[in-house]
Amino acid sequence: MPLFTVTRQIAIDAGHRVSTHGSKCRHIHGHRYVIEAECAATTVQTEGEQKDMVVDFGFLKEEMMAVIDGGCDHGFIASIQDVALLQMFAPENPTESDWLETLREEVSTVGFALTTDTRLGSKLYVIHAIPTAEQLAHHWFERLAERVQDRSNGLARLRAIRVHETPNCVAIYSEA
Repeated sequence: MPLFTVTRQIAIDAGHRVSTHGSKCRHIHGHRYVIEAECAATTVQTEGEQKDMVVDFGFLKEEMMAVIDGGCDHGFIASIQDVALLQMFAPENPTESDWLETLREEVSTVGFALTTDTRLGSKLYVIHAIPTAEQLAHHWFERLAERVQDRSNGLARLRAIRVHETPNCVAIYSEA
């Protein structure tokens, strides 16, 4: 069966830490992440403004910017499990425990929490998993998959998300 694929790339700058890591990645640090979204369809659009396309690159970029760039660029990505780290971000009012509980509830119900209600007013993006490149690829895949289908009028599916943590290291999440 023929298959058309298109890939769009964006880049963000964000901090994180892998609290469970046995070496230097357990420390707070940052990356210039390059994220690629690969979409596939067995045919191209037959009409409308996306005629002869799988999905318009501009539409794909808009969705990636909304989901990934908007929430994470120039921010810090943390796990809800990393309480010690989150305590560093907690504002003095409301109380730290109330703030953490609000984050837990949002991550539990929505899948992530985004806030600038932090001690320094900095952007904080909280997910359930430890923010490794693999887990970020999975998380962003889940957030983008339905948007890709909607923007392609149901024709395309998100095939893979690739997260380049460094120029030499890439993690890929896909659903075959």
